[in-house]
This record gives sequence, structure tokens and C-alpha cells, in this order.
Amino acid sequence: MGAVLSNTLENMWRGKALPVGGVAAPVLPSIDAAAVAKLLTLCPRHAVTPLIDADDLAQEIGIGQLWIKDERARMGLGSFKALGAAYAIAREAAEALGKQTPDEPIWETALEGRTFATASAGNHGLSVAAGAGLFGAHAVIFLAKTVPEAFAERLRDKGAEVVRAGDDYEASMAAAQAAAEENDWTLLSDSSWPGYTEPASAVMEGYLQLAAEAAAQMGEAPTLIMLQAGVGGMAAAVAAYARHVWGDAPKIVVVEPDVAPALIESIRAGQLVDTRGAASCMGRLDCKTPSLVALNGLACDADLFVTISEDEGADAARRLTRMGYATTPSGGAGLAALIAGRIPELGPDARVLAILSEGLEDG
Repeated sequence: MGAVLSNTLENMWRGKALPVGGVAAPVLPSIDAAAVAKLLTLCPRHAVTPLIDADDLAQEIGIGQLWIKDERARMGLGSFKALGAAYAIAREAAEALGKQTPDEPIWETALEGRTFATASAGNHGLSVAAGAGLFGAHAVIFLAKTVPEAFAERLRDKGAEVVRAGDDYEASMAAAQAAAEENDWTLLSDSSWPGYTEPASAVMEGYLQLAAEAAAQMGEAPTLIMLQAGVGGMAAAVAAYARHVWGDAPKIVVVEPDVAPALIESIRAGQLVDTRGAASCMGRLDCKTPSLVALNGLACDADLFVTISEDEGADAARRLTRMGYATTPSGGAGLAALIAGRIPELGPDARVLAILSEGLEDG
């Protein structure tokens, strides 16, 4: 077993696959960042996001260097999530046009007649709506009753149809899955489970873009990478690419809310488990069940799993915002673990990469 101390777990599966019964080989995250970059050129709003050299915060924490990959303006949607579903839908459009083999591909109508459905508690729904709109498809986004109406209006502004279903995210996802099956729609979740891996794997593949950008922007490899996680898609994609580029050297830490410890408890158990807990202020990370593909990837690539408290997440967001890095408790959760002193053996030689995954919410 790995060492467990104060909601911290060393990964006993590092470099190995989880012992999932009946599966010959686990589905792992892609590392084909070049394919992602090629398709994202089709999006008129695609642009490289900045890597901030945050000397001020590094000095306060007591580390040598801190790079922050700033995803707050990604493709005008305010979050790294813009990369995932938009890329997955672009890949569907490329496949559709490849079958038609037109002389001049018409991307704007490549997916006419198609409908993509998903559940969302936040930015994934915006990415589905934006991606569908780019290629002439329709998006239906299922929201739990607890999701603010202001977010529903943002989805409608992107051309999506909004359906209210259930009291929580899990209920809205069940409704989305049932509707997709009944209406022959494409379910485009950012999570994965046994029997449903390929669409979510494509979404995760889109997140490789931010990892590839960060690697190209950095002058040297980090010694530590901080990755916040909900279902784990972004964390797993970045971790896989980091191992591809930098090998075993960087220590990779996965950070979750302590009321939504889906990944740490699954790693502890050696299998995908459902967890329970109160609602988190880190709403984008408030996922009680991990993505199967993400869990497989992080079992191989992550070194340490850490959970942070609600107060630690909220306090870090306020501090980051005061310093000019305006974000939510979800967007700054990886940095929150650093700020709260949850990572042992840091010092002046540490070179840390963290991700500011979203900006402040509208409305």
C-alpha cells in the first residue's frame, strides 16, 4: 500500500495498470497532440494561451519558480474545457467530410442533422454547444436543477437547447444518456465508464493542446506538476503528455476536493469507486465518480493524490484574485494545495507547473 497521511496518498500503481477484471488492456489517454493542433486550426477562435512566470507567488510559497498555464481566455469560453468537446466534434466533422470526399470541404455544414447531447455543471456544456455550432450540428445540454439559470442562458446564447433534469449532475447525466439512446443522438460526455470510452477519450485528447503549449513555452522541465481534477480528464491528459515529453523526472500531483475524493479513493481501492460527500464550492471538481480512462492514465502517471478542504480552495481563490490571477476555487485548486502547504519537501530548487483552469464566473 502507499503511504496515507492527512488526505495524501502516494500512488502504489505508478507505472502499472489497475487490476481491472476481465479487461485485457486498459484504455489509456492519447498523447497525439499533433493531431489535436491540426484540427484546432479549423476553429477561428483558437489561439495559444499564455504561460505566466509567477515570481510573486513563487516567492510567497518559498519555491524557486512557478509557471501558471493560464486557460481563462481559451477560445473565448473562459476555460480549458473549450478544447475538449470542440476538438471531439471537429474530429467527427473531419470523418464525415472524409466519407463525402468533396472537392472543397464545407466545414460549416459537415454535421448538419447531427445532435450532440451531454450533461454539464459548467464549461463542458459550453464547449459542446460551441463545437456543434461550428459544424452545423445541434446541441442539447442537460442541467441539474441546482445549476444557475445564468449558465443556462449562456448555453442558449451559443445555440444550445437546455433541458432541466434531476437534482444533481449524476441525475442529469442519466437523463442525457437516456435521451441520446431514445433519439439516436451522440452522447458526448467528458467522463468515461465501462462500455463508454471512445467519445470521452476524444474529449480528453483535446486537452493535450494545453499540455503541448506549456511544454513548448517552458525553458526547462518542471520538477513538480500540480493538476486539479474532477472526473480527471484534464489531469490525465496533461500527465500522459508530461511523461511523454519529460519522462519520470517531474513529480505529478493530483488535487481534488475532500468532499469529492473520487480519484484518490479509487486509487486506494485499486478500482473505480463511487464516493459520497456534500456539495463542494469547487463545483467544476465536484465529481463523485472518476472517468475510467482518466483513472487508468493517472494510475500509471501520477505520483501523489491530495485532497484539499473547502476553506483551502476558497481562500486560495481569493488570494489568487487579489494578486491578479482572478479565478474560482475550482480554477485555482492545484495552486491551492501549494498555498496551503499540502505538498511536502518543497524548497528553493522546486520548479512548479500549475494550471489556472478557468476565470471568474459570469452572473
